[in-house]
This record gives sequence, structure tokens and C-alpha cells, in this order.
Amino acid sequence: MSSELAPSPYTPSHLSPPQTSTVLQMSGDDVPNLDGHREQLRLFKEALQLPLTFNAGPFIPQKMYMPHTNSDRRRYVEEIDLQQPIYFWMEGPDECGIPLVDALHSRVRRLRQRDEPVFEGRGPSISVRIQWPGYRPWSRQIPTKDFRSPPQPITKAKLAKNIAKCVERFLSARTGTPLEDDVDPRWKVGPRNYEIKLEDLYLVSMHHVSMGSWQPHLRLRRPL
Repeated sequence: MSSELAPSPYTPSHLSPPQTSTVLQMSGDDVPNLDGHREQLRLFKEALQLPLTFNAGPFIPQKMYMPHTNSDRRRYVEEIDLQQPIYFWMEGPDECGIPLVDALHSRVRRLRQRDEPVFEGRGPSISVRIQWPGYRPWSRQIPTKDFRSPPQPITKAKLAKNIAKCVERFLSARTGTPLEDDVDPRWKVGPRNYEIKLEDLYLVSMHHVSMGSWQPHLRLRRPL
């Protein structure tokens, strides 16, 4: 493993890869009762330190989602148990982030704990929130259960695939939409060489931002 990927002795445990498949801190449901929005915001910012290959680009600079009204913030954020983030650690080399195009096509051999269930004990779906710079906020529901009888929680690999489909739909919906005036034009999405496409993106982590909503941390696979 290259020196760029090696965590320091002071790296928080959630910013280092799990040591065995039995480590469930990455499952997203294992440790409830985090200290609300403030703690989630800290974890959302800390995820920017997660290691990736030396030539990876910047994270997409999203603001963490927050309900608009005070009553919704109390009901959906402050009065519930927000869950631990889900991290997409890879093997060979150890790094955090799966290419979305690989997730979409189920190329997940390198994904650690790919068969571990996520969202155990949760409802049938979640909303995925994307706060891409320069575009209106976007959301899409995805299932948290598979199609077996009775339904079982989806795996981490299936979650990555569902997020890839969500991001693909977001990119399609926003292609051709002008960016807001004060945003760096390099964040524009679309099919052209200088625009951002699905194959340009890693899925690094998922963050529980309100009762039924999770937000992905996305990172470029190339310089901006």
C-alpha cells in the first residue's frame, strides 16, 4: 500500500478500513444514538479525510442536507437516533471509494463486506439526497429490502448499485440545466469531455442526515 493511502496512528477508527468481515461498524445500523445533527455533520466533514488513490480528484462539495423548517428539523433530525455512516472500503489497495460505474455493473469483488446486510430493522425505503453545487437539491427513494419472501435487508453491494442508479438519474435529469451563476463551471454535469459523468465518480460513504434520508459522499476519479 502506498504511503498516500496509509492512515496515521491518530486516524479515527471509522476512517481506517475494517480488519475483518465481522466488524459491523461500517454497516450503518450498528451503533445508534449518535448526538444528532452536530455529530453527523462532524462525521460528514471527517469523511473528506478518507484515503483514496493518489490521483483521485476532489470531493463534490455538497452541503449536508437539513430539513427546511424548524418543526421538521426537530421531528426528523433532533428527536431521532441518527445512524453511523456507511463506508465503502476497498481491498488491493486499501482505500475508501468504489467507482460508481463498477457498482452499477456489480463489479464489487474488491468491496469489503460486500455481502453484509445494511439497514436492518429499518423501513422499506430511504430517500437519497444529492446537494450538487450549482443545481437544485435532488432526491430519490430506493428500497432497503430485497425481493425474497419474506423480504431481507439489502447488502452493501446492492446499496452501492442502487446509489449508482440514483446518481445516474440525477446526472441525466440535470444534463443541459444551467449552473447557478456563482458556481465554478467545472462542476457542470453532462456527456462532454469537460463535464462530469457517472464514470468520473467514486461513492465514498453514505450519511444518515434525517429520519428517512441518507446522503452520499461522492468524489471525482480525476482532477477537476
